[in-house]
Amino acid sequence: MIKHRSLLTLVLLSIITCGIYGIIFWYSYADDMNRVCQGDGKDTKNYIIVILLSFLTCGIYYWIWMYGVGNRLSENAPRYGMSFQENGTTVLLWMIFGSLLCGIGSFVAMHILIKNMNMLADRYNQMFYGGNSYAQNNYNNYNNQQPPLQ
Repeated sequence: MIKHRSLLTLVLLSIITCGIYGIIFWYSYADDMNRVCQGDGKDTKNYIIVILLSFLTCGIYYWIWMYGVGNRLSENAPRYGMSFQENGTTVLLWMIFGSLLCGIGSFVAMHILIKNMNMLADRYNQMFYGGNSYAQNNYNNYNNQQPPLQ
């Protein structure tokens, strides 16, 4: 089962643990995203790799990763009978222009990603752990494939 995440918990525990919780948070987020979006032909990079590539590119790769995550969530929403107004471009714009607002934009971007992932996780959990056969059949018909392995 995929758990709910919270921006407030992320911020508070990252402060308390000097950033260690943030690494664990995004690592498990990427892992859960790969489970929810399984079968779309894409793979969200491991967060440790994101940290290393961000270090090598002076932080640019992190923004590219966030853009990709936003797009992947938006592209997979119809598989679960949902649609998101926000996509990778929205996240990237909040990251870029929000950095001019004392860094508040990155918190808005993270909130968007967490909110959208929570909505997909709810539907995923409902389909594959809640016994909702109607939703599971719609998922299978839309994707023309078997449900993800547990």
